[in-house]
Amino acid sequence: MEYLLFIGYLVLFAWLTTKTRFFSKTGLSNPQLVIIFLLKVIAGIFYGWMGHFYGGFAQMVDTWNFHHNSLIEYQILQNNPKEYFTTLFIDPYDNDGIAGFFASKNSYWNDLKSNVFTKTLSIIDIFSFGHYYVNVVFYAFISLFGPMAFYRVMTDVFPNQKNLLLVTTFLVPSFLYWSSGIHKEGLIFTGIALIIYHIYFAHKEKKFGIKRWTGIILGLFILLLLRNFILVIIIPAVIAWVISNQWPQYRLASFFSVYLLCVVAFFTLRYADSRLDFPQAVVSKQLAFINNVGHSSIPIRTLEPTAISFLINAPQAITLSSVRPYPGDVHHLLSLAAAVETELILLLFLLFLLFRKWKVTFSKNTLYFCVFFSISLLLAIGFSVNNLGAIVRYRSIILPLLVGVMSAQTDWKTITEFFSGKYKKSQVTN
Repeated sequence: MEYLLFIGYLVLFAWLTTKTRFFSKTGLSNPQLVIIFLLKVIAGIFYGWMGHFYGGFAQMVDTWNFHHNSLIEYQILQNNPKEYFTTLFIDPYDNDGIAGFFASKNSYWNDLKSNVFTKTLSIIDIFSFGHYYVNVVFYAFISLFGPMAFYRVMTDVFPNQKNLLLVTTFLVPSFLYWSSGIHKEGLIFTGIALIIYHIYFAHKEKKFGIKRWTGIILGLFILLLLRNFILVIIIPAVIAWVISNQWPQYRLASFFSVYLLCVVAFFTLRYADSRLDFPQAVVSKQLAFINNVGHSSIPIRTLEPTAISFLINAPQAITLSSVRPYPGDVHHLLSLAAAVETELILLLFLLFLLFRKWKVTFSKNTLYFCVFFSISLLLAIGFSVNNLGAIVRYRSIILPLLVGVMSAQTDWKTITEFFSGKYKKSQVTN
């Protein structure tokens, strides 16, 4: 039964991929759309297989926990619909949990991300009859909207680099893997991509209509439900992006000014209201990870809720989230793949620095948004997480942004000439 369902839904969604207008507007051919969808299904199957056989060692047991919990929710939906639809709105911590917006335990919001994702899977269970790998097919299709939205933005910014952007948007290995498996990353990236897509085209059309506002609010709502700290991180980037769109002559000044104000607010708002103690929230998050020792956890310097401590720990944070895992951190297949990918991205970054071509005019603000948002998210991850498996998963959602920008802004023609012996020093863009 499971195999017949899998094949039937696979064929159905492969066909729907070619008929979905939002996908076909990317300019990709039907065979390309089907191949991308099938690659996501394959990645999702491999994700589930790794979670089943190596879940404890590779820190991937969550995907099957989500599945088993969704089956419980599916039974509740059948037997007690009222309980099913009301439990999301009940704080089990006697209203104290609602106050812990960033707390790692005894928090309504911390529980909400898993509860929402589990209930989403339980809806899919209605059609898949509770079969994990059939759910993978559904999830591969649903999570395809995010990359498609981002691809449409990037190909509008760089219309002559569609093939390169096809690779950097859909086929970055860790992004393909983590966003295709049954976990929150696929939906989280979809939320981010919806925000980027609708702000970009609203600015291009010079109109923020109902359609654009709906898309932006939906993206923000997804982040609120599934990973609320990203919501806080993306808002300054969005504000700076919108301001720089209004005054493009001050684009860099807009970004730096907004981020400077946000840094000041980050450390000072607690004096106005103790519930806005953001430094302590990050410290508590780091402590929760340190106490939850896993196979890929590493010792790190602990934070204190002071500006000096954050400044001292900044190099460690950016190293953790951007450079790890080192080759010496490799303990299994996934960590090996992550280490190789990290080295390749660092090589791309070096080539970008040496052979960059920062010549975009209209959409340069979009690129600044990608860079500022990505760096701030990497810092947030590095400040709070000491588990390399979690770091690789958390950062996977911003790799299309960084890799796409660096790849599109690298002068590959000059690099080819450099290594073929036809290079002229004057060709390098400084």
